[in-house]
Amino acid sequence: MKEQRAAIVYFTREFSPEAVMRLYEKINESITGKVGIKLHFGEDGNHYHIRPDFLKELQRQTNATFVETNIIYPGRRQKTESHIALAKEHGFDYAPIDILDSEGEMPLEVSFSHINEAWVGTHLNDYDTYIVCTHFKGHVMSGFGGAIKNISMGMASRSGKNAMHRSHYPQTTPENCISCGLCLESCAADAITLNPLRVHPAECVGCGKCISACPQGCFRMADRKEEKELFMEKLSEYAKSVADNANMVYINFINNISKDCDCFGHPHDPFVHDIGIMASTDPVSIDKASLDMVNEAAKTQDAFLDVNNVSGNHQLDYSEQLGLGTQNYTLIRLDD
Repeated sequence: MKEQRAAIVYFTREFSPEAVMRLYEKINESITGKVGIKLHFGEDGNHYHIRPDFLKELQRQTNATFVETNIIYPGRRQKTESHIALAKEHGFDYAPIDILDSEGEMPLEVSFSHINEAWVGTHLNDYDTYIVCTHFKGHVMSGFGGAIKNISMGMASRSGKNAMHRSHYPQTTPENCISCGLCLESCAADAITLNPLRVHPAECVGCGKCISACPQGCFRMADRKEEKELFMEKLSEYAKSVADNANMVYINFINNISKDCDCFGHPHDPFVHDIGIMASTDPVSIDKASLDMVNEAAKTQDAFLDVNNVSGNHQLDYSEQLGLGTQNYTLIRLDD
């Protein structure tokens, strides 16, 4: 495949609202009309999500609405009213909040290897531009979660989330189970029973929380490479579907990097701390640049393979193949 022209990724090591605005000034020519700031408000108890004060001036200058979608597993983020209440408790109380699928879902007609419909919230087309603000971190099924995942799983409706998760439930090693019950506490779908340990596929939503909760390592995603790659390919196809239907720019916050995503109320401690903030108009480039910096900070070739036993490189490769963006980037450091 012919190498694409390098995308520009802007970077600063400074973590502050002022640093966010300096990055915004580099990409604001691509921002027009009614603006939605897409972000993850953090699970109940999670403290690694993007700090709300970092987005306050960005929201004010763009007159933006915070946007999100509801989740598929039980919890406060499953229902619109409690989801918004949690967002406000986490500090996102200074701007309007729109749950994109609060009034239903609609299909985007597409033609990819794995999907021909991408299900999203009916409010998707209510905005002219999305500023996609992402906390770059780990994920037990895709290695890492970045901008690509934020516009795929993060913007999909319940039907879309189910379609991406379908057939991805953990395998178990019952002989290692000590019946401590931590997996039961972590499973909001009530999909696990003990004695013997078992995951019930009909109830499991594939969130992977049991994997991180178990001290004995009794849970794991399927070891078969093709199953892991299928999940990432679905993420990429959904991301491409959404990006083709909306104008988007991207800001990644690379800090407090745990092996777990922000859907975990009690994630593992970060294995990499503050690196910096990035901005780009290309979701593949910004995720590739973020991953490169995490690998450098962790002094390894594939940090998320090390901590999650899943490499996220395939989502970059497949997203590039789909034409979502390019892994070829030029990094412009604003601190120099």
